[in-house]
Amino acid sequence: MSPDTGTEALARLAEERVDHRFKGLPPDADGLTVAELTAQRRNLFTDGFATPVLALSAERLEHNLALMETYTVRHGLVFAPHGKTSMAPQLFQRQVEHGAWGITLAVPHQVRVARAFGSRRIFLANELVDPAALRWIAAELAADGDFRFICYVDSVRGVELMDAALQGAGRPLDVVVELAAGEGARTGVRTETECAAVADAVAATRTLRLVGVAGYEGEVPQADPERVHAWLRRLVALAVDFDRAGRFKGLDEIVVSAGGSAWFDAVADVFAEIPELGGPVLKLLRSGAYVSHDDGHYRKLTPFTRVPEEGALEPAFRLWAQVVSRPSPDQAFANAGKRDAAYDLDLPFAQVVRRGDTERPAAGIEVTGLSDQHAWIRTAPEADLEVGDWLGMGLSHPCTSFDKWQLIPVAEADGTVVDYIRTFF
Repeated sequence: MSPDTGTEALARLAEERVDHRFKGLPPDADGLTVAELTAQRRNLFTDGFATPVLALSAERLEHNLALMETYTVRHGLVFAPHGKTSMAPQLFQRQVEHGAWGITLAVPHQVRVARAFGSRRIFLANELVDPAALRWIAAELAADGDFRFICYVDSVRGVELMDAALQGAGRPLDVVVELAAGEGARTGVRTETECAAVADAVAATRTLRLVGVAGYEGEVPQADPERVHAWLRRLVALAVDFDRAGRFKGLDEIVVSAGGSAWFDAVADVFAEIPELGGPVLKLLRSGAYVSHDDGHYRKLTPFTRVPEEGALEPAFRLWAQVVSRPSPDQAFANAGKRDAAYDLDLPFAQVVRRGDTERPAAGIEVTGLSDQHAWIRTAPEADLEVGDWLGMGLSHPCTSFDKWQLIPVAEADGTVVDYIRTFF
């Protein structure tokens, strides 16, 4: 795929017509293109948006993109943020504009989306054994000499399946051996001896090329700084052992990759200690949740709480719902539920109430449960909440927030909507 094709695909997003597919958008905008609606610079609160509606803060989104660019440059890391968080090609492009090497993804469908919008470097953080997907990737590699694709291998059986599917392909497929984060962790090879066996299996093929090692420290059992640092040192030691054994001979660069959104400070610490190897080392970080951050899970886990001198991410999501029932002094219901809000890690957090043009803190207001289309709200005596009020809520876990919305307004602090982010889940 040429760069122009990707640029054209992104431009076509602005030509899409607004209609009933996109919840929360103004009903009177039906038939407008996204570009035409954007040009109107409507206000989220006064220009016809319907509740529930999820919005991204324009200022906080830009802050987070810039902060992680600065962080990775400061620590000598190459950045391939995990795109499964947002599945938004417009955000992929902004991440690349902010210095990202490429995009990390998890499954073949996500790779197809990224390629459709021009992504040139993709890291697939999974072993890929589906024959149809492998043949499609091989065709993409054959058609585009500038396309770089890397994926995990974590078993000899997986290598055999990949090799069988790729017979007759052109360029070899680049792979990294995934080291498991420990016994009982998720995917990955459990021992260094088994890692060597997987590497030997790769070397015995003509369809695969071993280019490094990788893993995910977020799966370290009973994770704490000591355990995470220890596992990351195991990962680096595996790279060193493979290099000494000549497994990376002839490579232009050796890939060493880790990094979710909870321990990237540990990755930075340990990757700074990687010794000189037989070729340049691509120290690849893959954190993804930073792009929107959140008000719950990642607010508590972000490494920036441990290294405040490096800056701070800002939660960029806010879900707006309207109070539709106030059946008793201690109870209310709003019109957003499981179809609209992430709830797998935490319930939404009531933050502000809007009545007319006035916005105030949501004092004495707590979301206690979600039905499919309702938020259950407990109100204390001091709560000032009426039917018709808009309730602004923070969310926990970006990955299960983005996926409930196909077209997300990006609003400035005064409510002016300046962009719309299209997702593809």
